[in-house]
Amino acid sequence: MSRELTKQELHYLAMNIVGKDLEKRGFEFIAIESNLRKQPQFVCIDKKNQRYFVIAKAILLPNDPHTFDVIKMETFKAHAREHDAKVLYAGVGLGNPEGDHLPIIKDEEYLLEYAGIQFLDVEHN
Repeated sequence: MSRELTKQELHYLAMNIVGKDLEKRGFEFIAIESNLRKQPQFVCIDKKNQRYFVIAKAILLPNDPHTFDVIKMETFKAHAREHDAKVLYAGVGLGNPEGDHLPIIKDEEYLLEYAGIQFLDVEHN
């Protein structure tokens, strides 16, 4: 029996996509937070031991996955500055190939719009 993915399952799917991208880019994971309401989802370091806070967000298409709430992000960037971390944002657009008005169904194909990770400057804001 097919069923619609929950918001938490959509979040897990987005995190999986972003996590694989981070691994390919050589990041090492320090912490992972899979709760939908907690941020960041990933705390990583690069080869130079620079800390990164990564926000992975599932966005239902046709909404733009590459935009974010600027006011909330400014608060988050201030938090990152306190921890000498840089901020990365990865919006993952997900949709049903049969139409925007239809839900994403478990174990069925889905549309994916993912342009990769965006670096957000924490120093100048």
